[in-house]
Amino acid sequence: MGAALDAGYRHLDTAAAYGNEKEVGQALRASGIDRKDVVVETKIWISDYGTEETPRGIEKSRAKLGVDQIDLLLLHQPLPTDFDRTLAAYRALEDALSTGTVRAIGVSNFLPEHLSDLLEHTHVVPAVNQIEVHPYFQQRELEAMNARHGILTQAWSPIGGITSYGGGQRRSFDDPTLHEIATAHGATAAQVMLAWHLQQGRQVIPKSVHVERIQENLDALNLELTAEELARIDSLETGVRSGPEPASLTLAEHGRPIPEA
Repeated sequence: MGAALDAGYRHLDTAAAYGNEKEVGQALRASGIDRKDVVVETKIWISDYGTEETPRGIEKSRAKLGVDQIDLLLLHQPLPTDFDRTLAAYRALEDALSTGTVRAIGVSNFLPEHLSDLLEHTHVVPAVNQIEVHPYFQQRELEAMNARHGILTQAWSPIGGITSYGGGQRRSFDDPTLHEIATAHGATAAQVMLAWHLQQGRQVIPKSVHVERIQENLDALNLELTAEELARIDSLETGVRSGPEPASLTLAEHGRPIPEA
């Protein structure tokens, strides 16, 4: 995290379920960068959904991050088997927004049916829906729905790192089309994928533990792809989700205690 801040990143994405909020806060303070110049984003896990549970979850995240105000706070997943609990959690986010505890609120991994239900029963339209998006899984219908409601699509695993997990599936990093486009620009496949997202209006949350790749990812801001190249990347869609299926998430199977600060 410190290397990313040194390189020039000013948006930090974390989550209660990642177990690294405290370290993110420490890196931010150690950087010496003015707090107002960095966007800190985190997420509430399903174990802390509920009228009483979510406010406590927010306080746990604030304490671990060491911030007075969270810039962007999301619900990490929908909970389809108990959507009333999801709605209660989002209403707690709305309350935190009204008191200034957070600057903006949103959701993550919400499918169209989850968004429709949320919008029908709450007041504040999510600022962001953070979802799995990469060349092999593009979720165009969901992105279009986000856009209709003024919700920013934020891509997690934007360079398809999630495709590297599990056996037998295609890895985006190995794709010949992406490598051909990258070669034409003297770039990497990862940079090509990031440029594809940015030119199509999505925000990206790339992840790396390698200092040189952290800088390479940032350099994608200088890469301009042609309309033909963008269309070639669009054609790589497989329709196969590599991450967890949001519609099948349950508290019994996926819930786990989020410790105090």
